[in-house]
Amino acid sequence: MRLRSGVAIDLGTVNTLVHVCGRGLVLDEPSAIALLKPTGKPILVGARADDLTGKEPAEIKVVHPLRDGVISDLDAAASMLQAFLRRAHFRSSLRRPRAVICVPSGASTIERQALVAAVSLRRPRLGVRLVDEPVAAAIGAGVDPLDSHGVLVVDVGGGTTEAALVVGTHMVRVRSLRAGGNAMDEAIVQGVKAELGLQIGQRAAEQLKKTLGLTGGPHGAAQVAGIDAAHGTLRDERVPGSLVAASLEHVVTPIIESVDELLWDMPPDLANDVARSKAQLAGGGALVLGLASRLRAETGITTVVVEDPLRAVVRGAATLLEHHEELLART
Repeated sequence: MRLRSGVAIDLGTVNTLVHVCGRGLVLDEPSAIALLKPTGKPILVGARADDLTGKEPAEIKVVHPLRDGVISDLDAAASMLQAFLRRAHFRSSLRRPRAVICVPSGASTIERQALVAAVSLRRPRLGVRLVDEPVAAAIGAGVDPLDSHGVLVVDVGGGTTEAALVVGTHMVRVRSLRAGGNAMDEAIVQGVKAELGLQIGQRAAEQLKKTLGLTGGPHGAAQVAGIDAAHGTLRDERVPGSLVAASLEHVVTPIIESVDELLWDMPPDLANDVARSKAQLAGGGALVLGLASRLRAETGITTVVVEDPLRAVVRGAATLLEHHEELLART
């Protein structure tokens, strides 16, 4: 008899990642779907849909069905997920298939129910388990889910940032912010417009974030193209690293403060574990230059960027799915 099939999904604000049992990571695509306006019929998903963002033809609407890490458009999310599962060639076995879905710890009951509905709407036999993203990130960073030692995890995703003290598959304390990489990009867009009079797109801002970050990068500045806010003409501009760093402070400061609050609220019995271990920095925001060292300077705890931080959450969910099924019943 075939083994029960299973799928682990990190349904993120920016990207969706799908891991299929026995095959590994099979899909990593932008969380986007393009619909025909008159009928709402899906025509493109993932990267091809996302490529149309901001330049859609008149008859097409591009939808990003998640906001701040949770579903904002259930129908679009369900259609997108089903298309992704078909593209991943996920097949159900004779036994009831399993799905482990990652969810922000701050998601409400209604938001969690919407996530389950989006996955199982057209696959009612699918047994769905939700796992909090900080727990998945810790396991994806290599923390043993059977270990009783506590670890500090900071997961900076596209729509949310979560700081948590994790023991095994449980969060002892958590702070969740509905701001992450997307908010950083928007802060850079606003900063460049205010200081340089240049309107740039989200993708240009994301590139500045990656290239310059909090440190200014290796060259202290980066070239970007945009529209002159005063004259409406195309313009190339050299953006200084100090401008990007100052813009990022609007988002980074609340992240640091949330970690500080978490540590102040830490149970004394966990203090020794956290002090002697390394804080794990995961998510796309972990790649912002200088963020790990900033956390270390502010908290006094050695902070490391986990291996392949963009995939840490789905990696942890897949580990639970394939090797620790008995723990899923306790999450």
